[in-house]
Amino acid sequence: MAETQERPSRAIMRDLLRKTAAPSGKPAFGKDPVWEGLRKLGTRLWLDTGDLEGARSLWTAEMEALTTNNTLLNREIQKGIYDSEIPEVAAALRKAAPGMEEKDLVREVSLYLNARHGLKLVEAFGAQVSVEVHTDLANDVEETVETARFLHGIDPEHFYVKIPLTPAGILATRRLAAMGVPVNHTLGFSARQNLVVAALAGPACVNVFMGRLNSWVAANGLGDGRLVGEKATQASQREILGLREKGRPTLQIGASMREGEQVALLAGLDVFTMPLKVAGEFHDAPPASLESCLEKEFHPAFASGVDPAALGIPALWKVEDSFQKTVLDLAARVEDSWTPERLEEAFREIGAGDLFPAWTPEEEAGLAEGGKLPALERWKEDLEKGRKGLDALFTKAGLLAFAGDQAALDDRVRGLLG
Repeated sequence: MAETQERPSRAIMRDLLRKTAAPSGKPAFGKDPVWEGLRKLGTRLWLDTGDLEGARSLWTAEMEALTTNNTLLNREIQKGIYDSEIPEVAAALRKAAPGMEEKDLVREVSLYLNARHGLKLVEAFGAQVSVEVHTDLANDVEETVETARFLHGIDPEHFYVKIPLTPAGILATRRLAAMGVPVNHTLGFSARQNLVVAALAGPACVNVFMGRLNSWVAANGLGDGRLVGEKATQASQREILGLREKGRPTLQIGASMREGEQVALLAGLDVFTMPLKVAGEFHDAPPASLESCLEKEFHPAFASGVDPAALGIPALWKVEDSFQKTVLDLAARVEDSWTPERLEEAFREIGAGDLFPAWTPEEEAGLAEGGKLPALERWKEDLEKGRKGLDALFTKAGLLAFAGDQAALDDRVRGLLG
């Protein structure tokens, strides 16, 4: 594919960001025996935060990365730490591209802030940092590829780029992985989703947002919620390990962790990305011994009268051999020229249309209003009739929640443009 000419605003942003970057070098941090125990089981330790001071209070030599997202970045921007820079960046962008519409200007300034805060985290910890593309790009392959390449190019040694689990995101990740851009493919909730992403796109990492699954089961009275997300994460890890034996080097991340106990339960997972609260809980009260989660069997408990299969809950962790073969066959057929619509059609053809279902504007509005945990009564019939997968429902709700936080960040930028 021919190289596209870089837009003037991106060249200006790169120059501005380079002026803010401190001299490279890895700061020295002490070792910690608690975290060493997890590292010995093969788990990489990341912190899930953009809070510089909070991360500094927990960081040790065993830790190697931080993850940010639209929500976490918005928390930092709302503190006002970059307010003085925003008008200056906007003025430089307007000068470089006088005809830029306001919505595009806001998006470019938000992109600058994403990279700016990522560089600040790199400077503080000498670590890899995951930075996320704007939610407006979730269904745009070309813009996602261009923006992800720009973000990675700001600091190729340290930046991963987070891309959400949509058909466009998969196709963009496939192209980016071939270019050597490390993608942290986010908003996964099941083993089958991550099998699809790893087989078709080959990102550096995939995720299971386990805490949201547990919270949803508990909030709807389906059970106590324990071990649902853990079982999905464990199953996804096993699928990823199987693909790794076939030459696909994707790593499994345990994400949306809610309590320190989950760290111990899932020891041996490829990667943990831990919120500060979770990391602190585990560190302050570690178990006497740890064992690999791959040797365990998790058995979530459901309330009397609840049929988890009717709601598609086992699909979070159950992957048939026939489905794996079908996905691998599909991976061999996908081409860079495919559109998101063609990929959705392909999943309908293999009988997995519930992974990427159609969404009406009314459904999207209802999900956005409901937040990260979809209301069971609203979606029960769709789940029972297989029109939408539970994992797909959570992915869509998560993306819309991120979009809300991105909009709040954009609003702050818009108010400071001058």
